[in-house]
Amino acid sequence: MNPDALYVLLQKIANGEIQPETALEKLKHLSFEAVEDFAKIDHHRHLRTGFPEVIWGPGKTPDQIAQIMTVMAGRSPVVMATRIESIVAEQLQAQVPHLIYYPMARICALQTGEIERQGIGVISIITAGTADLPVAEEAAITAQLCGFSVQRLWDVGVAGIHRLLSHRELIGQADVLIVVAGMEGALPSVVAGMANCPVIAVPTSVGYGVSFGGVAPLLTMLNSCATGIGVVNIDNGFGAAILAGKILRTAQKIMNYEL
Repeated sequence: MNPDALYVLLQKIANGEIQPETALEKLKHLSFEAVEDFAKIDHHRHLRTGFPEVIWGPGKTPDQIAQIMTVMAGRSPVVMATRIESIVAEQLQAQVPHLIYYPMARICALQTGEIERQGIGVISIITAGTADLPVAEEAAITAQLCGFSVQRLWDVGVAGIHRLLSHRELIGQADVLIVVAGMEGALPSVVAGMANCPVIAVPTSVGYGVSFGGVAPLLTMLNSCATGIGVVNIDNGFGAAILAGKILRTAQKIMNYEL
């Protein structure tokens, strides 16, 4: 339950429009709500962190995901499930009306209300190669479903660095950058040397055997000599998007204090 909904409920109690017993039933699941015996939905997460709970798809059956999404839809304008493969998405769409599937990002989303648009900044997302797109699109779709504006720049890795340098103006004007790269993972270091904003580096599991499923680019990013880089886990486009959103929201909060 968001703060506005809680305030409306309390006003209705005060005005005698709703009985305390009815209100009690609505408040029973204020902090979390059980879905049968396999899930407990954290309804307070949005109040604490500014972002609602998101469903992690792997390890759950389509029936479980559908039940969780249906319960969450009653309390959130957008319900997201990540890492959903196409065959699972088809089964979910048969159970959950109006469910949207983003195949590249592997995200299912159920929108039951208006997405609150975030009024400050743009999250710019850069990939080293086309093979990094699934992780990058996970970040992009997550950010958009959370109400942020997104700018994409794909396939500008260091193997053809002139492709990146031709977009110096975009990098220089960015508010926060998410840089997604596999192989040796050098791109975030190069971008951070050109940008005056925070850079969130996302290593991907793209690469030959010695990349160890993304460990090699992860270590490269952690050992970068360029400053202003934060690194999230391998293939974690979702986490990068949430971090970028929190950076922009913090900037907005500081601006509000100054006003």
